[in-house]
Amino acid sequence: MWHNDKSVVRTHAKDGTMMAWAIVSDVAGWKRIRTTSPDGVANLHLLLSAALANNRKVDVFIAGNEITQATLR
Repeated sequence: MWHNDKSVVRTHAKDGTMMAWAIVSDVAGWKRIRTTSPDGVANLHLLLSAALANNRKVDVFIAGNEITQATLR
């Protein structure tokens, strides 16, 4: 499900492969950033962190409690 025009509240990452999370406004709890590749996770984490650092909004697609797609507004 798409959640549009949201703020990123926090991001978190660990040094292991594909281990990154984010909190998005009006969406309950931490959501794991999950794609099919480590590069995809890194790219989404970078996009969400840039939104947080620059006070930009995002559209995120959450499936099964995981962020699988995002668009920077």
